[in-house]
Amino acid sequence: MSFFKKFFNDIIRKTDPEDDSVKVKRREKPKFYGTVSPYPNFSASQDAATLQSAIDSRDVDEDVIIAILVKRSNEQRQKIKVVYEASTGQRLDEALKSVLRSDLEDISLALLMDSVHYDAHLLRKATKGFGTHEDILVEILATRSNQEIREIKMAFKEEYRTELEEVIKDETSGDFTTALLAMLKANKDESKEVDSHRARQDAEVLFEAGENSRGIDISVFIDILTTRNSLQLSKTFQHYATVSDVTLPKALDMELKGDIEDCLVDIVKSSWSKPAFFAEKLHLAMKGYGTCDDTLIRVLVSRSEVDLKKIVQEYRAMYDASLQEDILEDTKGHYEAILLGLCGPH
Repeated sequence: MSFFKKFFNDIIRKTDPEDDSVKVKRREKPKFYGTVSPYPNFSASQDAATLQSAIDSRDVDEDVIIAILVKRSNEQRQKIKVVYEASTGQRLDEALKSVLRSDLEDISLALLMDSVHYDAHLLRKATKGFGTHEDILVEILATRSNQEIREIKMAFKEEYRTELEEVIKDETSGDFTTALLAMLKANKDESKEVDSHRARQDAEVLFEAGENSRGIDISVFIDILTTRNSLQLSKTFQHYATVSDVTLPKALDMELKGDIEDCLVDIVKSSWSKPAFFAEKLHLAMKGYGTCDDTLIRVLVSRSEVDLKKIVQEYRAMYDASLQEDILEDTKGHYEAILLGLCGPH
């Protein structure tokens, strides 16, 4: 099932895909939907010594390295890094870089970064060199919280000695730049409140600014899509289907082209259902000839302590196949093992 078919079916049923989880959160402690959790009886010094032994052995023990990296939380990995450097005089990332290669090296180094610096690294990588990876910019800015975006901007300035906003202005243009800068303001409503009257008004405003106008008013779309909370937007999408003959993603496809279309559609997708949004990313990364390993690594690492369990479930629901099975078909060796380790039990 494609994302748009799922989106259309949910609209028709007038259901909100996040409603059930929100109701649970109001009654109980928030559930953990990550696949990587803190390791019990954790010892940073013991793990550091084990990693040193695995790295220094004549035949590098990748199995041991993988077992530690995927069974420790990010916070625990940060502690291991500190102890490793204190006891060996060498940075753990540099030690791994010297003995690992290719995709296994890339994912191992990604797992050693804290989440904020990893996102800053991804944004720099997406804007550096030949061509800008617009989809990665949107993916990160549309799916991180206001606080996370503020921290990413600070980490970016600290690491690269320049403001993220200035890099965005230099590397992008037009309405796409405006949309990215709007997300970088980090002033999106993050409450769980839904105002049906406002959703109806927003739906009508979006219709008038787009389909019912000779020329589309992009500023209206950017303002609404980058400031409303996800539940409010979901309600707006439902109301939009009552004032228009098409869903909002279809309307955007009809009215826009290029980077700004892809940007606004991705904002809609991630607002409607982040797990489905990332499940589609993973599916496309393994569809057809060749595998986009950058996407596999980026999504699995960044969501492993957030909502990867939900993504795995959504993947099966949308594509009638398990994520793990598709990884087995598209990857191999120790790289395959570390990917599967992040996905959790089959």
